[in-house]
Amino acid sequence: MTRILVVEDEQDIASVLLDYLRHAGYEAEHAADGRSALKLMLENPPDLTLLDVMLPHLDGMSVLRQARAHTHHPVIMLTARIEEVDRLLGLELGADDYVCKPFSPREVVARVKAVLRRSAGQAAAASGGGDAIPLLLDDAHWRATLNGVPLNLTRREFGLLQALSRHPGRIFSRARLLELAYDDTADVTERAVDSHVKNLRRKLSAAAPSHDWIRSVYGVGFAFEAPTTSESNA
Repeated sequence: MTRILVVEDEQDIASVLLDYLRHAGYEAEHAADGRSALKLMLENPPDLTLLDVMLPHLDGMSVLRQARAHTHHPVIMLTARIEEVDRLLGLELGADDYVCKPFSPREVVARVKAVLRRSAGQAAAASGGGDAIPLLLDDAHWRATLNGVPLNLTRREFGLLQALSRHPGRIFSRARLLELAYDDTADVTERAVDSHVKNLRRKLSAAAPSHDWIRSVYGVGFAFEAPTTSESNA
């Protein structure tokens, strides 16, 4: 059974989340502070952790930072701090998604299912199982093909696609993409990232119109979405 660790110091919120997760068929356990959560995440990693930011003893960002040095299981941040810088910090530290309080427990369960699906797809690709993503990147010549169709990318478009596709499902901020995809950011703005992503979407869609390859996350950035098995077999 899929194990979900709920790290939340407010007992009422934790109880509701545990009930909804168990009703959805998951094995759910609870940690009420950062130190005990980190111990559980390192000694017996769950399949996914729901991690509150404001925790006693050790805050959620510190837990995530230390956990990511040893485990890469999916983590969804739960936060009442809605400032963009806080969302971006969690994502840069390796969070897979975030949910802002107050939230619907049904939304949290839906996010859990979505992140677990993406994680399963990444694991299958890494182990050689399932259907491989039909995207090939030639780093030496800055060339890319999708389903055997040349994408005819510019060098900056190639750099963006390379950065995004290396970590399917991971959300990258525009600022982080500037660092990863551009050799010289002096004359490149975050608005340019939006323009290049738009061009990338158009070229990817022309080669494989049945799938939306790049997901926009409002106020945060972009993520590369590998197709599911059902899409690949369609």
